[in-house]
Amino acid sequence: MPKKILVTGGTGYIGSHTVVELIENGYETVIIDDLSNSSIDVLYNIEKITGVKPAFEQFDIVQKDKLRGFFKKHTNIEAIIHFAAKKAVGESMEQPLLYYRNNLVSLMNILEAMQEFNVANLVFSSSSTVYGEPDKLPVTEESPVKEAASPYGNTKRISEEMIRDTLRNLPDLKAISLRYFNPIGAHPSALIGELPLGVPANLVPYITQTAAGIREKLTINGNDYNTPDGTCIRDYINVVDLAKAHVVAIERMMKNKGKNNYEAFNIGTGSGLSVMEIVNTFEKVNNLKLNYNIGPRRPGDVVAVYADTSYANSELGWKAEKTTEETLRSAWLWEKKVRGMV
Repeated sequence: MPKKILVTGGTGYIGSHTVVELIENGYETVIIDDLSNSSIDVLYNIEKITGVKPAFEQFDIVQKDKLRGFFKKHTNIEAIIHFAAKKAVGESMEQPLLYYRNNLVSLMNILEAMQEFNVANLVFSSSSTVYGEPDKLPVTEESPVKEAASPYGNTKRISEEMIRDTLRNLPDLKAISLRYFNPIGAHPSALIGELPLGVPANLVPYITQTAAGIREKLTINGNDYNTPDGTCIRDYINVVDLAKAHVVAIERMMKNKGKNNYEAFNIGTGSGLSVMEIVNTFEKVNNLKLNYNIGPRRPGDVVAVYADTSYANSELGWKAEKTTEETLRSAWLWEKKVRGMV
């Protein structure tokens, strides 16, 4: 029988791509999602890609009783990939308690359920925000985890500490935190991709919605940073490459290859691109011009961060493969398909 994996937030952007990779690697998947930032249509599009419709339950895992009820019904779950979380830096600055309640209580419930229902393996969706404003680039897994620049980033830092502390006295449980850099792009089928509800908080969907005429213009938040062109620098990784890292992490734990029962890995490309470079590359590969202007800096943004991925490359046997050009073409194809433009 295929091994059963629970994916929380599995109809979301990264979650849906990871479900596709799990299914294509022979795993059975079960999704929990409250659909607060995604659509039920994603389930049917996963089925179109893979030929398999994942099991699905709709609720918020902050509701502990509902999560316990889920585990009583769904037995033999071998691992959990925990995506479900609020994730917008700007919103977290405005509503910090919403982020602490949602992101931390949901993880507490997952960790308690793992113990009660004997689920041995957890992949946690962490973030490069745990490095704050780094002293040195690129950041490695040994770089200091610093005071976060936003409540969102702080929830990721606290979550990693919570997992580490919980597992310290539970040697039979294992967890891997994947510290994502900036996921962009869409599945090559253009059946799933990033489709935020409301105004996008991330750069690339704002770019694609501006190109599609959904947004009047893109505002670049600051061009006076200490970078070559004055705009912030990030490590932008293709979402399919990122999704594949989760499958590798699951296999590492199931085959007991880890050096400890808690590990963390940087998941990025290993190089940084500025906001302006992303805009220019998007225009070039898709042969169009964007309407954009320069606005004020956004609170909570760090100047530059990108990954040293050598540890993930050597230990996980994983590396990012897709080019920025290919990724930005996929993002635009997805947007056009969603808007009925192709």
